[in-house]
Amino acid sequence: MVVRRVELDRSVPALLFKVGRYPLHQGAVGAVRSLGRAGVAVHAVVEDSFTPTALSRYLARRHVWPTTGLEAPVRLVDGLLRLWGTRWTERAVLVPTDDEAAVLVATWQDRLAECFLLPKVDPELPARLAGKRGLYERCVAHGVPTPRTRFPGNRDELLGQARELGYPVVVKNRDPWERLRAPVVSGTTLVGDEPRLLALVGAPGGVLLQEYLPRACAQDWIVHLYAAADGSCAPVFTGVKLRSWPAHAGVTTYARAVANPGLARASAELCRAVGYRGVADLDWRLDLRDGRYKLVDFNPRLGAQFRMFETAGGLDVVRALHLDLTGRPIPAADQREGRRYVAEHLDVAAFGAYRGRAGLARRPASAPGRGGVEAAWLAYDDPLPAAVAAVRALGPALGRLGRLGGLGGLGGPGGLGRLGGLGRPDGPGRFGGRGRVGG
Repeated sequence: MVVRRVELDRSVPALLFKVGRYPLHQGAVGAVRSLGRAGVAVHAVVEDSFTPTALSRYLARRHVWPTTGLEAPVRLVDGLLRLWGTRWTERAVLVPTDDEAAVLVATWQDRLAECFLLPKVDPELPARLAGKRGLYERCVAHGVPTPRTRFPGNRDELLGQARELGYPVVVKNRDPWERLRAPVVSGTTLVGDEPRLLALVGAPGGVLLQEYLPRACAQDWIVHLYAAADGSCAPVFTGVKLRSWPAHAGVTTYARAVANPGLARASAELCRAVGYRGVADLDWRLDLRDGRYKLVDFNPRLGAQFRMFETAGGLDVVRALHLDLTGRPIPAADQREGRRYVAEHLDVAAFGAYRGRAGLARRPASAPGRGGVEAAWLAYDDPLPAAVAAVRALGPALGRLGRLGGLGGLGGPGGLGRLGGLGRPDGPGRFGGRGRVGG
């Protein structure tokens, strides 16, 4: 069979937009490379001129704009319009790379449409999906399995609900903007006992508590998809997370593309049911105790590991976005099976921790051992981002190890384990059938 390469409209540029300071974001580097290699002129908002994204050879222009997330949303919108509208006449495809940017773009889409091409979506929907309460309510309404979740409003509820869920318990900030403006926890955090919970959470109103699914009886799955204007979802990619840092709980350091048709259908059905449009990154956890996939997070934007997924013709979700918004058809094709993703320097630490604690993460028996490797930073045709990422990651990594007193205390049930954020940023229903989805 002849495989046609994806051809994008090179006359339409793209702008990557972010809110807040997280210079080490591999998803932004991947987007610059994906669109730039296809001949699209890619611009990016960056914290400074020496981030990996800013120094990619495929970046047409960097726009240094160190936002914090504390700005009034209208100021950010005005800044975006000035950044683009005063320099270029053609509209650009706007690509948010974090939840706050995605929420802002959706909320102000009518104004931003003056200068940008972007999916038409319910202006309030991305905020509801990125917000933990909104996502939980939609899971319940549509019969999507999810870990048991509680929203304490005071100290008594905090303690009572934590006891109900059982320790260790997962603690998260409720809403995207609050993690920048007034975070209660620095990131998704695993708490092992009541004294540590009380020490961590001073004012419980901004957090949620979530049931922890033990790593011994769970698998972490990733779904990246694009929902087009007509409601169809294509492509829909699925993969399994094999290692993370901190171990068993944090950001993905090693993962593999594994076709899971049932999970792909469930994710697409959820997007259609809620009316979502655009790029999405969903995190599911397979609970081996009851055989159900449980939705943990719905990120209404580009995922950091999206470049792990592509078709034989080179289609990924950011290219699907560009095709759809420029009026070109999105070709139907299967994902490249077995393709792997590795976050180089983080996976060095993760590998040692997995070997030393509970062995290497098991992978599904259906995962083949070929398909190529996509590194988070290293690319032979674009080497500078990897060098810059290594230098910028070294200082914070050494500082974190010093504060934690070594590697042994990360993620343990008796203490605080940071589950995410390095570099940065239930009942049965038609989605909730038992048995392994797509197995």
